[in-house]
Amino acid sequence: QGDRSQGDRSSYQGSRQQGGRPSYQGSRPQGDRPPYQGNRPQGGAGYRKPLDIPKPDLTDVQKEELGSQRSENRREFISKDIDKGAKREQRKETPRIQTGKASRRSKTPAIDFSGKKGVSEVLSEDFILNEFYTDSGAKRKRPNRQRKGKEIPTKHIPPRAVLTSITVPEILTVKELAESLKKTSAEIIKKLMAYGMMATLNQEVDFETATIIAEEYGVKVEKAIIINDEDILFDDAEETDPDKLVTRPPVVVVMGHVDHGKTSLLDAIRSANVIESEAGGITQHIGAYTVKINDRNITFLDTPGHEAFTSMRARGAQVTDIAILVVAADDGVMPQTVEAINHAKAANVSIIVAINKIDKPGANPDRVKQELTQHGLVPEEWGGDVICVNVSAKNRENIDQLLEMVLLTADLLELKSDPNRQAKGTVIEAKLDKNRGSLATVLVQRGTLKVGDSIVTGATVGRIRAMVDDKGNPVKSAGPSEPVEILGLSDVPEAGELFYAIEDERVARHLAETRKFKKKEESMNITPKVSLDDLFKQIQEGNVKDLNLIIKADVQGSVEAVKQSLEKLTNEEVRVNVIHGGVGAITESDVVFADVSNAIIIGFNVRPGANVTDAAESAGVDIRLYSVIYNAIEDIEAAMKGMLDPTFKEVVTGHTEVRQIFKVSGVGTIAGCYVLDGKIARNSDVRIVRDGIVVHEGKLASLKRFKDDAKEVLSGFECGLSIERFNDIKEKDIVESYVMEEVKR
Repeated sequence: QGDRSQGDRSSYQGSRQQGGRPSYQGSRPQGDRPPYQGNRPQGGAGYRKPLDIPKPDLTDVQKEELGSQRSENRREFISKDIDKGAKREQRKETPRIQTGKASRRSKTPAIDFSGKKGVSEVLSEDFILNEFYTDSGAKRKRPNRQRKGKEIPTKHIPPRAVLTSITVPEILTVKELAESLKKTSAEIIKKLMAYGMMATLNQEVDFETATIIAEEYGVKVEKAIIINDEDILFDDAEETDPDKLVTRPPVVVVMGHVDHGKTSLLDAIRSANVIESEAGGITQHIGAYTVKINDRNITFLDTPGHEAFTSMRARGAQVTDIAILVVAADDGVMPQTVEAINHAKAANVSIIVAINKIDKPGANPDRVKQELTQHGLVPEEWGGDVICVNVSAKNRENIDQLLEMVLLTADLLELKSDPNRQAKGTVIEAKLDKNRGSLATVLVQRGTLKVGDSIVTGATVGRIRAMVDDKGNPVKSAGPSEPVEILGLSDVPEAGELFYAIEDERVARHLAETRKFKKKEESMNITPKVSLDDLFKQIQEGNVKDLNLIIKADVQGSVEAVKQSLEKLTNEEVRVNVIHGGVGAITESDVVFADVSNAIIIGFNVRPGANVTDAAESAGVDIRLYSVIYNAIEDIEAAMKGMLDPTFKEVVTGHTEVRQIFKVSGVGTIAGCYVLDGKIARNSDVRIVRDGIVVHEGKLASLKRFKDDAKEVLSGFECGLSIERFNDIKEKDIVESYVMEEVKR
């Protein structure tokens, strides 16, 4: 019906676009299909618009019946569509009516349309209401056809779980935190950057940081309880079976102020003189002793009494049952006495007060009791529960009465333990012996420790090759409350560490390596170089924030005591940081470590070798040597305050090696020596160094070259010498001579 000219299509009068298919503006017939003027639905079984037929007015009852009828029709349609097998059987039994042609590609037989209804009959009112009329719209979906032999699956969408809490360890990476929160790592990193933390995917964050990030998403965080190999290997369950428990000796610690007579009292108890071996009368490290009283054993621990050894005394109180508090009758309660009282109370041990030095003219025991009352210790005679005994360690007065009070208190405590369990205890002291290796004094607290057992303490492991008691006698086993010295550890353990006996030595070594690796990760902290002489200047310039120290001492307990004392000097401007502490002489590796980490080496009763001193001078490492801890504290404190101005400086003049020992009656011990370097002079101060440990300091009594007295002997020559009030000199000892020179201000 268009208006274009019919022919060779040379010109077109219509408004259609030129090219492609022609556009028709009219309602031309589409192909051979008859034209439809009505508003019929376009397409197949897709979206159909409702026919423009007026909706009948129905009552509520009719609508309900219509809905049920429509549902029934749909169920019938679906059931017919599902049961294809039944239809196929029905077709086989019913003969076909060949009125049409079957499709070549389809196997479906031809359909008989003779009985079908016409369009006008189909579009009845019921059909329209059932199939086309809906309340919500006119969208009609084709029912899903099911494969033969299968039921229609019902799709179930579970409700999405809401994350409300997570459990994380103490330390975790950003990636692990993101996985726990069900978030991407990039999102967690953005949150951390918002708090000023530049984090990467594998960077570790602590529990507090993880808690803050989780709270951003409304998630609560709980700390994970990690059960590691140690919890499985170490049976720390309480002893509950009374049939397996036996009475054990009490462990007693002697505590008190400086010079109040703690060592003298212990010496009076065990009838052995140990006072002369202590520098300046001050106990330098812990010793453990067993005393037998009335066929019963008592184990004593002698802890240092002054404030510098706070950590060591605290460790001693943690392994004891009874504390004997020694107070001088003439001095009364002093600051370290109060500190000892606090440690004993914190450790929950019974306290027995020994009021010492009652033989002195100014002794006043009643004043001591009055002062003790001010700190919560009320004597029994004053209505309290604290036993007070007046003793005199010098005259051995009332010592037996004090020990009876110890046994009575032990009976009231009912101290028992199971000797047949896995051995467990505490390292009281440890040191390195050149001939025997690592030695450790341990106190067995549970079970029985035997020769041949594999033990692990901290990062140290080993198999016990030998054990000796406090009197030096070899023993095969040690039960609860028995102190022994063990031989066979791979390294010097730290004093205060717990030890456990483990059946499998390989498991013990694996555990020790794991602990050592963790400890190594936490130990590195390197800062710029610093020396003690210009420390205050660098602090003022802002170059020093941390003062790194390396401590070397003769025994492990002294290392901890020096560390504890020096770390207390930390102030707002500088932080004292002990990066390493060890037992033994100062070595070249210590100098290298100090050079790299810019640390000062503090030596306590140890000496460096000649090669170590040269290496320290070339590297610019400051080495400070002390025999009394107070001097170290004063020097570092003065350097931090800018008041370090030493008047004298020690200058080492030479080293002499002892080659042979001669015993001369009426004279004493003469040492035949060879001067290794420098010189040794008659008026020199000397110190005896054995295996890197200072065993004596004093003056020369004589110096001879052959039979003649000599003022000095130079390097490369032999000489004979003797030392004032010291005869315990041995071959291979090093005699270090030195003089004190005044330093100009």
